[in-house]
Amino acid sequence: MATTANVGFEEKLWLMADKLRGSMDSSEYKHVVLGLLFLKYVSDAFEEKHMELSEDEWADPEDKDEYEAENIFWVPKEARWSYIKDNAKKPEIGQIIDNAMLAIEKENTSLRGVLPKDYARPSLDKTRLGETIDLFSFKVGDKESRSQDVLGRVYEYFLSKFASAEGKNGGEFYTPSSVVKLLVEMVEPYKGRIYDPCCGSGGMFVQSEKFVEEHQGKLGDIAVYGQESNPTTWRLAKMNLAIRGIDGDLGKHNADTFHNDIHKGLKADYILANPPFNVSDWGGNRLKEDPRWNFGVPPEGNANYAWIQHMVSKLAPSGTAGFVLANGSISTSNISEFEIRKNLVNADLVECIVTLPGQLFYSTQIPVCLWFVTRNKSAKGQRDRKGELLFIDGRNLGFMADRTHKELSKEDIKKVSNVFHAWRGTNKLVYEDISGFCKSATIEEIRDHEYILTPGRYVGIEEIDEEDEPFEEKMIRLTSGLSEQLLKSKTLEDKIREMLKGIGYEI
Repeated sequence: MATTANVGFEEKLWLMADKLRGSMDSSEYKHVVLGLLFLKYVSDAFEEKHMELSEDEWADPEDKDEYEAENIFWVPKEARWSYIKDNAKKPEIGQIIDNAMLAIEKENTSLRGVLPKDYARPSLDKTRLGETIDLFSFKVGDKESRSQDVLGRVYEYFLSKFASAEGKNGGEFYTPSSVVKLLVEMVEPYKGRIYDPCCGSGGMFVQSEKFVEEHQGKLGDIAVYGQESNPTTWRLAKMNLAIRGIDGDLGKHNADTFHNDIHKGLKADYILANPPFNVSDWGGNRLKEDPRWNFGVPPEGNANYAWIQHMVSKLAPSGTAGFVLANGSISTSNISEFEIRKNLVNADLVECIVTLPGQLFYSTQIPVCLWFVTRNKSAKGQRDRKGELLFIDGRNLGFMADRTHKELSKEDIKKVSNVFHAWRGTNKLVYEDISGFCKSATIEEIRDHEYILTPGRYVGIEEIDEEDEPFEEKMIRLTSGLSEQLLKSKTLEDKIREMLKGIGYEI
């Protein structure tokens, strides 16, 4: 099974490129390597088209319009990879790359102020920089590579490795691709406005575009809007969208979503997001009277319910939001958070809650869940689910992609999304509650559970086929039911005999 943890040449490239890092901080090194990857991509696409035009006696290979007509970035001579590679061993290679980035920005207005331009700094080892340039010998931007999404694989793999290396702080921007794919498969952003209020490196948008392409939709039917507060991550997102030809509005600069909403009038058809978990210093004390808090004022010490309400405020009349939050959000007893959750449920806005397995994220071991919120539970083309909420317990899904991280398989993603769409009535399957996995609950049932939205409270216990149950698990299950009194009344030998007898063994 191909995974982002084991995809072949990306690992070799990472190990070779990792030599460049030396004493450099991972967050600093990230922009050096991804900047080179970007430069190689735009050069590959340009040089392929340049060669094609050179062979046409009626075409001018130096005509900028020929490239822009096919959504290919115009690359000046001093920024082309062939020129950079020829000069890779020179001491001034850092300045040459900086000049190349400046030249590309000058010719392509969408990239102004976005590309990294500090390769000439003394702290960057120029010998290693030259060696790293030599490593980028394979194509990432020609037609064949684009069709196989070679760049996407390398880019995603590098981002995941940086997230792992940087730990909690660096990993805030990176959402594992299998989690993004699940969100996208459930929300199904076919046509309309897609918004991410904390877009990180733009992964939600990339997967949304892939989803539309895979389902024979038109990419022009979706419009992308995003916002990101971290300036370097905002630049990464701009680069990520640019190299994939996605025309997204991420604002003219980075900005804090709570305090400087750059898409104030936006009403989105789809919202996909992975807000930073449990942020305590979000400036809530300055937003007590904010008009977004229709369901209650979020606590100053945790931004989770501020994110939820911000996203609800951005939904179009039939809009749907799918987002990742820490599990604490579905059961917190904090007075203000409980009140907001109760009001959201009673307003019939919460559509589905999915709990996920642990170890999915590079940046945190906090257990996470997916929320799905909608303005219209009886939208055209789907079953009327007013007054109901779907719970899915996905904690047993996933496989170990490496020693420390899990991924959701294609089958896992299909299993969860199929149940959701069957419940919605948007596929051909018939929805049924499955013990231990999914349950359609009424708002009255949720009130009985004091508005706690933990799926495990509703789905019950998975039915076990005793013939298929492993011996060890059967032993644990049977012995866990023995009463204290029974255990106290028997010797150790009797206890063991009693346990074994219960599973068909006589001694």
